[in-house]
Amino acid sequence: MKIQWWPWGILTAISLALLLFFVLYPLGVLFGNSVTGQDGGFSLEGFQALLADSQYVEAFGNTLILGLAVTVCTVLVGVPFAYMVARYDFPLKNLVAILPVLTIVIPEIIVGQSWLLILGNNGILTNLLGDAGISLPSFYGWTGMLFSMTLVYYTYIYLGVLAALRGFDGQLEEAGLSLGTPPFLTKLRVLVPVLLPAVLVNALVVFTLVVGNFALAMLLGSRVPLLSVMTYNTFVSEMGGSPTLQSAMSVVSIAIVAIVLFFQKRVVERKVYTMTQGRAPAAVRVRSWNAMLYTGGVGLVIFISLLPLIVVFIAAFTKTSGPVMQWGQWSLASMQRALHGAPEPILNSLKFASLATVLGVAFAVLVSYLTIKKRSASTQVLDYIVVLPLTISGTVLGIALVQTFNTGWLVLAGTSGIMVLCYTVRRLPFAVRNASSVLFNIPESIEEASISLGVSPLMTFFKVVLPAMKASIISAAILMWLTTISELSASIVAYSGGLETMPIAIFRQVDGGRLGMASAYGAALVTVIVLPIIVSVKAFRIKLFSGK
Repeated sequence: MKIQWWPWGILTAISLALLLFFVLYPLGVLFGNSVTGQDGGFSLEGFQALLADSQYVEAFGNTLILGLAVTVCTVLVGVPFAYMVARYDFPLKNLVAILPVLTIVIPEIIVGQSWLLILGNNGILTNLLGDAGISLPSFYGWTGMLFSMTLVYYTYIYLGVLAALRGFDGQLEEAGLSLGTPPFLTKLRVLVPVLLPAVLVNALVVFTLVVGNFALAMLLGSRVPLLSVMTYNTFVSEMGGSPTLQSAMSVVSIAIVAIVLFFQKRVVERKVYTMTQGRAPAAVRVRSWNAMLYTGGVGLVIFISLLPLIVVFIAAFTKTSGPVMQWGQWSLASMQRALHGAPEPILNSLKFASLATVLGVAFAVLVSYLTIKKRSASTQVLDYIVVLPLTISGTVLGIALVQTFNTGWLVLAGTSGIMVLCYTVRRLPFAVRNASSVLFNIPESIEEASISLGVSPLMTFFKVVLPAMKASIISAAILMWLTTISELSASIVAYSGGLETMPIAIFRQVDGGRLGMASAYGAALVTVIVLPIIVSVKAFRIKLFSGK
């Protein structure tokens, strides 16, 4: 389709220019710094230093092992969970089916903090079992990371496999059974090949998220060297110095994700099966002990997944004495200090997230309209660049933005602008994908009719298209809000004095052993995340995750 030069050609050019400057240009600076020596010329000394550093090589291996281990664990939890929800009918099934989605909106920093309150060295469960003579293994290190990351990321597997199961034509299984094939063998030959692409796609998403994870790796990693933590530590130690080493580390992180995505595309394309939409198998109703077993099993997984939400609120109102939580003794001291004594992180989070949401949603609506309704070679490039931040860890993106806008004619480092930019660029793909969900269903004839009546294309967009996009715009705004206000990995690299947000405050408080204050900020953070979701569901009847 040939795009009109005015207004859509101009708007496409402006959108491309903004993305090139704020997304591709910082990545280019990052790559350039990684191959620049101390004398300013081309050099691979940064990569050579990494290869010669045994700790870095160990961190590289640990990161891959952690990614593979967590991915396997999420598959082992998510696939059976999805199968039980799709194929069986048991008490509280409707509630069970939707509750895992809530784990996505729980900030990772709160997940890590809450599990430390439960299973840390001074955790409530650790102390209770210790008094009974039972010693638990340390929650720091591999144990804590595998456990917490599995509970955070299994939902991605669950949602993907559940969608594939609901779209599966049950007549294929019936045909296999009618030929005398045993039920288990029928599932192995018919169901597994069809579900495999969904499992692979979402498993590789989980792998990339684990590789780029910062919050849980930093809080629970202890002495386990990991790439994301070493990249951050190198950035902090090299502030004001040569960016070569931190850039080289960041490029390696990007390369890991790029290679994984390449193999994902090659493998999944070979495993895709085309299927005519048919009737999904009816859910089998389970009764008596089986019903209790099914409900109890999936209910236990959900309870453990959502336990951080419960714990953070209890801890926020628990009396503390230094790093010691005095469980069972209640106090408002931590909440009072957070809300009245040191409210800056709360105010900063609200300010930065609000600005990023407004800017991000406005830009996302325009980009989604251009890429879907005004398709051209330029809009295809636009569509590719806008989702690029999804493939880059937050720490790497933050480093790239700080390196780029630390000098020159546009200095944003050290200002509120760098925080809003980190938020907007990091979470823009979420808003674009959600804003575009309804555009496929808006017929072009509606716009053509408006233009034929003398209304300009731009005014038609505002008067016809935007009202039709109302639900998806609200949904995009809420997703943008809840993902930006809980952002840590990019913002902790970019922030400076006076720009501390709630996730950063929680991280610093936990690092300093002040779990009471960390819980108070955590309770405030969860509140400002959950309230918009409740409003969207009740007032606007928005299906928040419909675009996923």
